[in-house]
Amino acid sequence: MKQEQYFHSVTLDTSKCKGCTTCIRHCPTEAIRVRDGKAKIIKERCIDCGECIKVCPYHAKKAITDDFDRIFDYKYKIALVAPSLYVQFKSKPDINAVLTGILKLGFDEVFEVARAAELISETTKDFIKNEKYPKPLISSACPAVVRLIRLRFPNLLPNVVPILAPIELGAMLVKEKAIADKGYNPNDIGAFFITPCAAKVTCSYSPLGIESSLVDGCISMKDLYLKLLPIVNKTVNPQKLATAGIEGIAWANNGGESSALKNERHIAVDGIWNVIKVLEEVEKEKLDSIDFVEASACVGGCIGGPLTVENPFVAKTRMSTILDNTTLSPSTFSWDEYINNAARWKVPLEYESVMKLDDDLQQAMVKLEKMEEIFEGLPQLDCGSCGAPSCKALAEDIVRGFAVETDCVFKLRERVKKLATEMAELEGKRYGQGNK
Repeated sequence: MKQEQYFHSVTLDTSKCKGCTTCIRHCPTEAIRVRDGKAKIIKERCIDCGECIKVCPYHAKKAITDDFDRIFDYKYKIALVAPSLYVQFKSKPDINAVLTGILKLGFDEVFEVARAAELISETTKDFIKNEKYPKPLISSACPAVVRLIRLRFPNLLPNVVPILAPIELGAMLVKEKAIADKGYNPNDIGAFFITPCAAKVTCSYSPLGIESSLVDGCISMKDLYLKLLPIVNKTVNPQKLATAGIEGIAWANNGGESSALKNERHIAVDGIWNVIKVLEEVEKEKLDSIDFVEASACVGGCIGGPLTVENPFVAKTRMSTILDNTTLSPSTFSWDEYINNAARWKVPLEYESVMKLDDDLQQAMVKLEKMEEIFEGLPQLDCGSCGAPSCKALAEDIVRGFAVETDCVFKLRERVKKLATEMAELEGKRYGQGNK
């Protein structure tokens, strides 16, 4: 799917918001303000990482996903299943039981995204071997991280691996197979991703590396889990549907992608704040001995996504059980030159400038100077009481006309104190004149 205006999955339910400022302290791109007692998301800055969803004590932040019944708009319904779904169930993980349960919900076919992940790993190996690139390469699998780079680290755009996410390659391959083997019209086929995070929903509307996405919808893993749990628990003899290899399934964990490359010169970092620290190191050219950086916005990788059910550390243990005991065969898709070419980006990444103060350079310089002057006059405590995440952010908001200096409680107190002094002096003068 494709949308002309940039779509964001992360949104705010103002009826639940209490204006507590918890979200502004945890947003990595300073995309949230609290004004008039309610949070406000600055869409241009949001990377849909879902941190605000995780930390909001009132559940006022949520992710927009597709209603399950949308699958019935299509004659042939395909579920694109992320491997992070397998570890959400408290019973011993049984991939075949999960996939069989999904078919019982109304899908005609299930496709393991882990299969496409194996192919992406092979494509990445080929890229590392045969292409010239700046070191280190940065994985493009996490769309929240890629958007973070576009906003805050434009110098690192050439470092991002120009290869599709497994979701897109998987949708492409399974649709082509359905058309060739079953004779379906492309418009009759609906491919729905079972998503663990909001960023991948956003990516289905505003995809990376291609003009439009082949994913027709995204269903929240939490929502599907509630429907799937009773079916999985009752499934005794599931169909033998699992075909993905161990390396593809391991992508659900942070470190799974980089391990599949068989390159010792890699690092895997998870958690958006840790990712930012590593990207800063890369930008300063302090990691030139590393060939590949796997970066996941969520702690634990996709198993820690905001739309998952299970604690990520428990999920990681279950994933280890799967990887230790699985007898799954490798992917039935063979990696060849067609897949190599199909998996490469067709549209390059571009810098998203949301930090500029004005389109006119001269005016921007004037505003920057004013912003620095305002910032110097603020207490620089970054307390968040003003509704902005930092004093610098408040100074920027003031210059942009979104806030006033007295939004700062310290400046307001100074102003009140000054007014009180002036009123006392005025009253003293009036009293003195009255005694003459």
